[in-house]
Amino acid sequence: MKLIIGIIALNFVMLNCNKKSSNSNEELKMNNQELINHIKLAINPKYQDWVVFKHGTYIIFDEADTVKEIHKEALKQMKEFGPVYAGGPAGDFGITTLDKTDGWIVSGHGYGMYTYVSPLELDNKNPSDSEIGLFGRNKRDLDGKNPEIIFINRKK
Repeated sequence: MKLIIGIIALNFVMLNCNKKSSNSNEELKMNNQELINHIKLAINPKYQDWVVFKHGTYIIFDEADTVKEIHKEALKQMKEFGPVYAGGPAGDFGITTLDKTDGWIVSGHGYGMYTYVSPLELDNKNPSDSEIGLFGRNKRDLDGKNPEIIFINRKK
């Protein structure tokens, strides 16, 4: 009987620990403006035309003057290059540590497409490149499967 009560108590503690952990992750999520500010600092200022999606993926346009409707082109590229499928090129990624803000950008197979990853989003305080890359790839997958533009920056 004591063993059963002990197991129930342990399960209760474990469930509450998991709930606390997920709530703290929720509190660490950035609002859209904070995300946009980090991305602005991540992008080379010579690039003035870019679009940010809800989960932190952004697309930089080199020659946006030739693109009539940048939001439609961004959605098209996100739908094509954002989702991750097993065994496909979308699974590949590269990591760049940022100098002007905290975090990293994760690049993939879509030209000019990057995903910002904040250190606050990761549980590990010293994450490996693979942890950062997999997390960023997952964020890009979320943006690719349900693209929602939160900001468009155009050359002035």
